[in-house]
Amino acid sequence: MTSQPFSLVVVSGGASHPSSTRMLADRIAERVVSRAGQRDRTVEVSVVELRPLAAEIATALTSQLLGPKLDAAVATLGSADGIIVSTPVYKAGPSGLLKGFLDVLDNDLLVAKPVVLAATAGTARHALVVDEQLRSLFAYLRTLTVPTSLFAASEDWGDATLTQRIDRAAVELVVLMDADFAGQVKAEAWAAYSHQYGSAGGTELGIDLDSDLMRLATGGSL
Repeated sequence: MTSQPFSLVVVSGGASHPSSTRMLADRIAERVVSRAGQRDRTVEVSVVELRPLAAEIATALTSQLLGPKLDAAVATLGSADGIIVSTPVYKAGPSGLLKGFLDVLDNDLLVAKPVVLAATAGTARHALVVDEQLRSLFAYLRTLTVPTSLFAASEDWGDATLTQRIDRAAVELVVLMDADFAGQVKAEAWAAYSHQYGSAGGTELGIDLDSDLMRLATGGSL
């Protein structure tokens, strides 16, 4: 029986084209594909570039309305078996574009999904941004970030250590995808998580929408 391909989604917060942020994300994705192949698994890679979504992200932040491109990006992310997130660092923090994108996501969208975190900057002074800021942000979203974080300053691109860390992170992600960690958590523990009303269509809340109370709440009669 042939296994279904893994769905790997790359989220790139790079603001320029070409982008070192996207370059790092692509290197990670290529290694994930290679490592999955060693397990006789295939990977379908989708890329969510945030730069073309900037206007729709701003609209969503101020109106809660998702434009068609942003809506499609969110749907793609929701279907992922594994995620790579790569951001440039500005003023000792992740890109505001990435933060805005994450702010409009449903809090239940990424529960238990395995994620590789990566960042780029012009100086090694920003190396701790991944672990100090990105890791805590994705912990709030209840993802499972892999142990190895990735950071590339200008001087790191030719360093063999970066290649070794990319390979290590790729292995960690493939192992988690192969174990279907997110799927098993959702199947066995979804109800144990705290959910917002209306999250994931309300299906996880177990509310009987046909009860007398709910009919009264919506203007009906008993």
